[in-house]
Parts: sequence; structure tokens; C-alpha cells
Amino acid sequence: MAPKAVLSGNENMTGRIIGKELIELGSVGSTNKEAAERLALSQVAHGTVILAHEQTDGRGQRGRSWVSGSSLDLTFSIVLLPSRLRASDQFKLAKVAALAVQEVVQAKVLNEVKIKWPNDVLVERRKIAGILIKNAIVGNMVQSSIVGIGLNVNSRELDEAYLPTSLRLETGVEQDRMTVLEELLSAFERRWVQLETDHPALGSDFSDALWSVGRWTGFELDGNPITARAMDVDSDGRLIVETEDGKVTAYGLERLRFGER
Repeated sequence: MAPKAVLSGNENMTGRIIGKELIELGSVGSTNKEAAERLALSQVAHGTVILAHEQTDGRGQRGRSWVSGSSLDLTFSIVLLPSRLRASDQFKLAKVAALAVQEVVQAKVLNEVKIKWPNDVLVERRKIAGILIKNAIVGNMVQSSIVGIGLNVNSRELDEAYLPTSLRLETGVEQDRMTVLEELLSAFERRWVQLETDHPALGSDFSDALWSVGRWTGFELDGNPITARAMDVDSDGRLIVETEDGKVTAYGLERLRFGER
């Protein structure tokens, strides 16, 4: 049985595409899974947002869980139907999402907010948000994309093993979740327009926001620990790093990961 949903045309988002249609779910296992099922049935349009007030089985990078307490944080997915996004450019979607989150969080907290490649958002060294993107590729084009975003908003009891934080912990003030959502979707739309118009700020702003750039950091390369320093990302979304022997190489997530902090 499908979760009970509230479907609305959000008046606060009039004139925008991203979030114009908002589906609110009381509780769901995963907003990305829910979005994929509705997309397969042609029940959602481009820009539709599926918001769960409680998520019980969300997933992040490395298969880690992203569980959200009832009405404390933001867990939502954005359905995108790009008209001319090449598969080779699909990492631009990660740039759009990460920069939107980074921008909104930085406007609220005093500490520095950075993007940890490929798609986590950190306040100093603590994770405040994660992004998981599922793309459907047909030929050499992205046919559809589901962008899942989890942002810790008002949680205060978090699993310290993941070095987490939240807007509430950073600011000392309880946040209005729906206001934060509106700000995020507005920022996402601005970045989406940059993607569609091939605006150079999308790439340069992402490079400027990258965490650990120029700093020697522990990584795992093919499962083996190394020390390297991040330099940038390439057009395929691979992280460009310099190793201690001076070699500069771009690696994808299938080979290179940050070491445990």
C-alpha cells in the first residue's frame, strides 16, 4: 500500500519549476525509491519534489543508511527530466545539488561549509547533508534523474561515528523545516538554470567549494591507504589528486575514496 500523500501546488514556489508540485509523505522507506516508482508509472512531472516527514530506509554513499526522525530533518527527492543533458555531463547534476545545499547552509552558519567529493556537505569537518543521485541513461543522454537530498535540520542526537551535525546544533536555534526546503529548492532552481545555460559559475563555484583542496589528506586507492591532495574535479566528475611522488591523476569513486576521518 502506498504511503499516504498530500499533493499540492506550493504557492510559495509559484513561477518556479523545481518544487511547483510537492508530494508530502508522512513516512516512507526511501524518497528516491518512491520517486522511481512514481516516475516509472508516469505519475510525476519534471521538477516534482517528494518530501518525507520521516524516512526509515534511506541510503547514502557506500550503502550507509540515512534515517530521519519524524519532522526533524529534511529528506526529499527531486525528479528531473533533462531535455539535452549528455551522459558525459551527468556529474553537473551533483554540482547543482551540492552547491544549492552548500549555499543555503552557509547563509545560516558561522563556520565554513564545503562540499566533500563527490556529494556530501560538511560544516568544517562535520557532515550536515548527503546527496544520492540515480540517473537513467538512454544512448548518450540522461533521460531522467532522481536527486535525493538529506539535510540534518533540527536533530540533536546523531550518530557520532559519522561526525554529524545539524543546523540546530550549529546555530543553537530551531529551524522551520519548510522554510529551509523552500530556500533549498529556490537555490536548486538557480543552479539548474546555470546547468541548462552552460554557465561557467557552476563549475568554478563547485571547485571553490571543494573540501580539502590543496591539503594533504588520507585516501584509499584501490583499497590501499595513500596520502594525496585534492586539486579539482574533471569534466567527468573524477577527483584530480596529486600524490606524494608528484603524480597528478583523476580518479572516479570506484577507485578512490577519502579515508576514514
